[in-house]
Amino acid sequence: MSVVARPLDPSTLLERRSRRRFPLALAVEYRLLGKVERRGRGQTRNISSTGVLFEAADRQPLSGAIELCVSWPCVLNEACAMKLLMKGRIVRMEGRGVAMVSSQHEFRTAGPARSSKLQDLKLLTFRP
Repeated sequence: MSVVARPLDPSTLLERRSRRRFPLALAVEYRLLGKVERRGRGQTRNISSTGVLFEAADRQPLSGAIELCVSWPCVLNEACAMKLLMKGRIVRMEGRGVAMVSSQHEFRTAGPARSSKLQDLKLLTFRP
C-alpha cells in the first residue's frame, strides 16, 4: 500500500480557535509585567475577544504576563477616542509576531478625538 501526498485543501481543515479572528492593523503599546518591566510598540495582525496576534517593533524575545493597549478605530459620540486595554499572557512568538491570550479586557476613553481623524472615523462611530 502506498501513500500519495496531496496538497492540503484549506476548506477541509477544521478551525480550532474558539473565537473568530478579525484581521485588523491597529497601533498597540505593550508593557511586560513582572520583575523587570519592559515597554514597546507594534501593530495588530488579528484580534478576537480572547486573544491578539501583533507584530512587535523590536525583535527582543517577549514572554510572560503582558498588558496591551490597542488604539481602537471607533470614536465615542463623535468626540472621544477609544482604546482597548487587554491583560493576559504571551503564548508564543515567531519572529516579530507575538500571540497573547487575554484574561481581561475593557474599553476606555482616550481623550478628545483629533479633528483630522474624525472625518475618517464617522462611519465607525459607536452610538449607545
